[in-house]
Amino acid sequence: MSAETTRAAVPDAELDTAVEVLRLLADRTRLAILALLHDGELSVGAIADRLARPVPGVSQHLAKLRAGRLVATRRDGATVYYRLTNEHIDALVLNVLHQAEHLRYDTPPHHL
Repeated sequence: MSAETTRAAVPDAELDTAVEVLRLLADRTRLAILALLHDGELSVGAIADRLARPVPGVSQHLAKLRAGRLVATRRDGATVYYRLTNEHIDALVLNVLHQAEHLRYDTPPHHL
C-alpha cells in the first residue's frame, strides 16, 4: 500500500485477509516458526529441534501457516522444507518483534 492508498478506505476483503494473517501470527509457536524461517528454509525436524517441540505439533502449526499462505514448501526425497512465501511476511514478523522490544525496554536491543 502506498501513502495515497492508506488514506482511502481499505476494502473489506483486504481487512478480512489482514485479520486472518494477524490471527496466524497471534500464536507463540507460529510466530517463533516464522522468526526461525527468517534465515532460510528449514525442515520440520529442524524447526521442532530448535523450538524443543514435538514434530507432530510443529507440523500442525506449519499446516496452518501453509493454508494461510505464509509459508511454502519444497520436497527433497522424504524431507519437506519450509520457507517464508515472501519478504513482506519476513518484514511483518521482524516489525512485530521489534515492537515487542519497544514495549519491553527503554532502549530496544535493535536500536543499540
